Amino acid sequence: MSQFEQLLGELKANAGLHRDSAETLYAQLADALSEAIRSGKLKPGDRLPPHREFASALELNITTITKAMAVLQQKGLVESRPGRGTQVAQPRHPAAQFQSAPSNDPGTVDLSVNRPATDGFNRVLAQLLPRLSSDSRFVDMKDYHPSEGPLWAREAAAQWLRHTGVQAEARQVLIVEGAQHGIASTLRSLTSSGDVILADSVTYQGINALCRSLGLILVGVDSDARGMCPDALREACTEHQPRLLFLVPSIHNPTAITLDTERREELAAVIRETNLLVIEDDVYRPLLDQSPPPIASMLPERTIYVSALSKCIAPGLRMGFVVAPLALVQDIAAMQRIDCWSTSPFTALIATRLIEDGHAEQLVAEQREELRSRQALLAAHLEGLEFQHSATGTHAWLILPEPWTGSRFARLCQDRGVVLLAGGAFTLRPELSPQAVRINISAALSREQLVKALKEISQLARQGHLYMHNRI
Repeated sequence: MSQFEQLLGELKANAGLHRDSAETLYAQLADALSEAIRSGKLKPGDRLPPHREFASALELNITTITKAMAVLQQKGLVESRPGRGTQVAQPRHPAAQFQSAPSNDPGTVDLSVNRPATDGFNRVLAQLLPRLSSDSRFVDMKDYHPSEGPLWAREAAAQWLRHTGVQAEARQVLIVEGAQHGIASTLRSLTSSGDVILADSVTYQGINALCRSLGLILVGVDSDARGMCPDALREACTEHQPRLLFLVPSIHNPTAITLDTERREELAAVIRETNLLVIEDDVYRPLLDQSPPPIASMLPERTIYVSALSKCIAPGLRMGFVVAPLALVQDIAAMQRIDCWSTSPFTALIATRLIEDGHAEQLVAEQREELRSRQALLAAHLEGLEFQHSATGTHAWLILPEPWTGSRFARLCQDRGVVLLAGGAFTLRPELSPQAVRINISAALSREQLVKALKEISQLARQGHLYMHNRI
């Protein structure tokens, strides 16, 4: 009897699953399998049975198996590939796991985290700081401010958003400490534990972590080459009765897809039909040469629009904006008051001056042109491979050829001094886990460093056949 068959017997005998427990069955199953992997009962490369067979063996609903596998996938303990099933993953290299700041270790090119592709922000900030004390608003830096942010900052934010093609009035705008903070405040104010949130099946990691921390159920919606599928969204709404939809419509993270106008209109029709609320995370919009209309312009009464200066200017500024229907502004502001009372007026003043003085527009233009050059380098080095990118995007999505898996490829890139994030880090449906990696071209400290990394990535991607004897 194999170790897995022995484990199945234990679980079937209720040694690991208790139907009368307050904890859900899928969470119990995930815990039991996690322990089996950590203890060595299940080893890297061991294959798990198809979900339907697994469910039948344990006399469970197939949805329970799917949810348990999703938990294991998020932990990096298993990986799936269509046609190959699910298997226990190789242990992750610690440096290849998600982190909030890039590594500057000598000899390593960390392309796992976004950061500015130019040093323009520091240059402009050094010039601006000595002049801030003469600004008439500087006197208020010592005081508390409204939870939604100072009015002058909200007016500047509305001005900036209009410049990027988003219609907003100052009274609709809340100042937040980056997009993640804005999304968190919105979710906390509009949802309750147990609510279902929909998102792309492959999506931004931050929404996954937020939903887990708030007890929300995040469900993936299928996409095609143009982004989220309207029919799949409609089916998910019918099946799950969701509270809210999360969308990244411009230079999607991680797939780099930008929804075209027609697809946005199709999704808006389903959203209207199903009475959904939408969080539109549009932080990459300012980097596009031409931007389709935001979902918020189609559904202003149903959309909470989130933007920030992090991706287009500098993440260290920690300046974001939430544009909400007036009926929701005070609810979100109340949640910010609970969390942090108010955001930093000093940060808000810096961002306001950047916008008012025209420096923000200048910095975005510089960033866009540097990214254009870097994306051209990427396209040249990855020619012949399958990848998705935007001409001025901060990242690209490399779809790996057989027989690679994303986790194995990322580990071997790490061994060669290049840090990437594997597709499994972004998936909500482990049975459809993409065998891909995200390449953050903006993170390289120079074009020369980027070229060095791209050469390693390209060479390794084309040599998968040399590693078939390993468990890939």
